[in-house]
Amino acid sequence: MRDARINQLAHNLVNYSINLQPGEKVLIESSGFELPLTIALIEEAYLAGGLPFVNLDNEEINQAYLTQATEDQIKLMAEIDSARMEKMDAYIGMRAKFNQYTLSSVPTEKMNMYNKLYSQPVHHNLRVAKTKWVILRYPNHSMAQLAHMDTRSFENFYFNVCNLDYSKMDRAMDPLAELLAKSDQVELKGPGLDLRFSIAGIGSKKCSGHFNIPDGEVYTAPVKDSIEGEIIYNTPSTSQGTTFNNVHFKFKQGKIIGAEACPNTAKLQEILDTDPGARYIGEWALGVNPYITRPINDILFDEKIMGSFHLTPGSCYEEVSNGNESAIHWDLVHNQTAAYGGGEIWLDGKLIRKNGLFVLPELLNLNPENLI
Repeated sequence: MRDARINQLAHNLVNYSINLQPGEKVLIESSGFELPLTIALIEEAYLAGGLPFVNLDNEEINQAYLTQATEDQIKLMAEIDSARMEKMDAYIGMRAKFNQYTLSSVPTEKMNMYNKLYSQPVHHNLRVAKTKWVILRYPNHSMAQLAHMDTRSFENFYFNVCNLDYSKMDRAMDPLAELLAKSDQVELKGPGLDLRFSIAGIGSKKCSGHFNIPDGEVYTAPVKDSIEGEIIYNTPSTSQGTTFNNVHFKFKQGKIIGAEACPNTAKLQEILDTDPGARYIGEWALGVNPYITRPINDILFDEKIMGSFHLTPGSCYEEVSNGNESAIHWDLVHNQTAAYGGGEIWLDGKLIRKNGLFVLPELLNLNPENLI
């Protein structure tokens, strides 16, 4: 018998996250091991009157494929998959990882080529820009191990986070989205953190279960050349098979002019040298999910940590564009809760969040006691 929480998650994904309508085509992409949820999604799609299509993926196969892939080969794969994506109205992607470091042996130049020639046209230009989409993980032993939890406890945590009442969160986000949209100057302060930038004219976007599960962020983007100062990210991040700790950036006129992450500084520099846009920031977002209180080294969870923000080297989103283009979009997280040293966010000279908790009356509904 299938876990009732899986049925609930499938229902939420189809009917809330992508709001599938009769006759709409949805691509369900799975890494191949999430059979209960994949089947439940197919059933829910049919119940909604939609037309489900399924693609099975696997990182070990991708590792073998990418290690020796040629440019023409990746371009052809992108052409084929772009043709399919163009016909879709919606997309659900489940990306379970059984080994966080599977792609670590793939040469950096191959990963950069894949990101530029495949991920950018298929996912950024088509899936993100033209479909109703949502991305999620699936609980397994590997994720539980990364989170330093036993598997049963991690599953309970996972379903609490993923089956949160996102419609309630959506309403609570409105004042923050409105505030960001009309603000100009941002100051971020705290241990290892002294940044200033403008968000004037960029706008804002709330994420409340329609793009990621789990969800819980409101995002905008800095004016491209406005960032000054430095940041040490206090949350680990794994990219291209390498885990980075204490990533340290220094900015001048919006550009990352200094970057360290010992002992992986050389790898960090390779990622930032992917293209010119990789050294500029494409997103700034505030995390508000009340069930996520510490990092588990999985970005779909970590970027939503209550009391955190992420400042993202690479491409911006079309909805809140600052004009930055890149083959990468790397969400790096800084946690400002008291347990991680605290910190402050100021907008136009007004304190809006201190030590991870909102202080303005109109934003108090985003604090954890009002969302759970």
